[in-house]
Amino acid sequence: MNFTNNELLPEDFYINKEGYKVFTEKYHLKRGYCCKSDCKHCPYGFNPLTHNY
Repeated sequence: MNFTNNELLPEDFYINKEGYKVFTEKYHLKRGYCCKSDCKHCPYGFNPLTHNY
């Protein structure tokens, strides 16, 4: 999948009860890399405590 299209699809995120946009695992895989922000659905296994995967 090409990430050059910046349009978010419904399966890319949801709005949590606090009103924040939460990106799904599908979105992260489509993006293709870890941003190291400790995302809830990160499929890359980044550990913010050790800064390793």
